[in-house]
Amino acid sequence: MTARRAVLRAGAAGLTALAAAGAAVSAIATYDPPDRSGAHASDQRGHGHGHGKDRARNVIFIQGDGMGLSTRELIRIATEGKDGQLAMDTLDHAGWTATDSADPEDAVTDSAAGATAFATGVRTFNGAVGVDADGNPVPTLLERAKEAGKATGLVSSAQVTDASPAAFGAHVTDRYDQSEIARQYLEESQPDVLLGGGEDFWYPAGDPGAWPDNPAEDPGEESKGTEGNLVERAQELGYEYVSDADGLAAADGDRLLGLFANEEMFQQANEGEGDVFSPAVPLVDMAAKALDVVSADRDGFFLFLEEEAIDEFAHNSNATRTVEAGQSLEETVELALDFQAQHRDTLVLVVGDHATGGVAIENVDAEDEGGAGATAEDGPFPVPGTDLEFTVDWTTGGHTGEATPITAQGPGAQRLGGAQLNTDVHDAVLRAMFPRGHR
Repeated sequence: MTARRAVLRAGAAGLTALAAAGAAVSAIATYDPPDRSGAHASDQRGHGHGHGKDRARNVIFIQGDGMGLSTRELIRIATEGKDGQLAMDTLDHAGWTATDSADPEDAVTDSAAGATAFATGVRTFNGAVGVDADGNPVPTLLERAKEAGKATGLVSSAQVTDASPAAFGAHVTDRYDQSEIARQYLEESQPDVLLGGGEDFWYPAGDPGAWPDNPAEDPGEESKGTEGNLVERAQELGYEYVSDADGLAAADGDRLLGLFANEEMFQQANEGEGDVFSPAVPLVDMAAKALDVVSADRDGFFLFLEEEAIDEFAHNSNATRTVEAGQSLEETVELALDFQAQHRDTLVLVVGDHATGGVAIENVDAEDEGGAGATAEDGPFPVPGTDLEFTVDWTTGGHTGEATPITAQGPGAQRLGGAQLNTDVHDAVLRAMFPRGHR
């Protein structure tokens, strides 16, 4: 845990301490894996020239769920100050993406449709993953990478079967059919790495796994799988299963399933109402292990990494935890950039599937402190390195239709700059992986 994350975990008071400390940052996790192929690292540090300079041998697709531009700026101002810069904002190319879905009833997308647009290049209706607007399965970036012989992985601080990762590895018309999503992972799309929460959907009702039913922090969580014992099935198919940080650190297989919570790897709520952001395995640690596994493949890899807590805490108008979740994402981006610096044939992109909460960053104003419930004002929070403070207003407890920022670096990243549709992100990544076309 970095010093900043420890301070943020203390809430608004922690943000004050962070500012007083001048926003000092301790060293975060870095990635320097052994090359299992036997090649020296320097042999892999080219600029994608093997099949043209725009060919991405590897793709690290990083998503901050619910992270619109205002949320990204909130994370920056709260952790880096007015003159600071996030690692996710330093990538070579920047733009923004429209988030509209093809839903016939809702004007604003959900995560399922948003991630499906990224994963397949096709817009669909809210609640659908990996299918078009008529419910037909559509090939995903992960599946195309797998077909080409690349290693693949899905990592999320939500259930690993939640809407966003599911859009890359499953095809269902109802995002909540999470046991079926898990089954499809194992028997159809077969990612090499699956790490996140959601163990409840892998075990039948009444048959809990490593995470007991009805935990004190959320008594409603309990095993509810509908497809039999899927952890056992995963092990039969050659996956090494782990359920805690020690197990993850010790894992050495080339196929890995890790489930580190009953449901999400945090407890979403408003401030002081049971909100907890203390994942059993932080996103950056899951990402480091995933990179260790997939980078051993000579053909390259496609890896999806998601910090879900940004969205969930914004749904609950919880600015302190939203910032903390954003810092978790930031650490993961730095990890990915460390890897990309050593493997220049890697495309790294950082996106948001939609915005959540209608975040407004405002000056402290005693005459403008209105709002209640989902629109209650949070703060004040300090601006690190200054004597200034700001407040956060929320306009909704739901999603908003604003465009979301995207930054990218590596082969093909130039196609991700400027204004674009969410489906264009898919097209750019697919072209980067397969510049000569893909059947």
